[in-house]
Amino acid sequence: MFLASSFGCGSVREQFLGTRVEDRCDGEWPVCRTTVGCILGDRSYVEGRFPGQNRFIVQLFEPSTVTLSFFLAEVAGTGEETRIRFHETECRSNIPRTLSGRSLVGEAESRGWVSREADLSDVGDHLIEFTSDARARYLVKVDVVPLRLKNASGN
Repeated sequence: MFLASSFGCGSVREQFLGTRVEDRCDGEWPVCRTTVGCILGDRSYVEGRFPGQNRFIVQLFEPSTVTLSFFLAEVAGTGEETRIRFHETECRSNIPRTLSGRSLVGEAESRGWVSREADLSDVGDHLIEFTSDARARYLVKVDVVPLRLKNASGN
C-alpha cells in the first residue's frame, strides 16, 4: 500500500503523478555507451522496487534544472543509502546526489515524496541513474525547468 493511502483517496499519489502515464521502460535507447529502457519526460513516470537500480534518459533542449522525485510505497526498510547521478551529454561529467536511508524515507513520509535536482548545461540526451538499498516500491518522475525561466523567477 502506498504511503498516500493513509491520507485518504490516494490524494498525495495523485498529486505526485498528476496526468502522467506509466512508461513500462521496456525499450532500447542508446546513451553513454549503454542502453536504457525509456526516455522520461513531464508526461510519464516509472514504477519499480528497491533494493535495486534504474536508469533512463531525459532530453533537454536548453540548459535546465532536472528534478528527480520518488513516491515510496510498501516501505519495509530504510536501507543505508540512495545514490543518484545526473549525467551531462555523453557522460562527460556527472552530478551526484546521495541520501541516507533515513532521509529518503523520512522526507517521503513528511512531504509525500522526496526530490533531488541538478542543473544540467548541455542540450541533448542525459543519462539519469539511481540505486538504493532501501526496501520499498517506488514511482519515479522527472521535472525539467529551463534555467532561463528559473533565473527569471528569482529561484
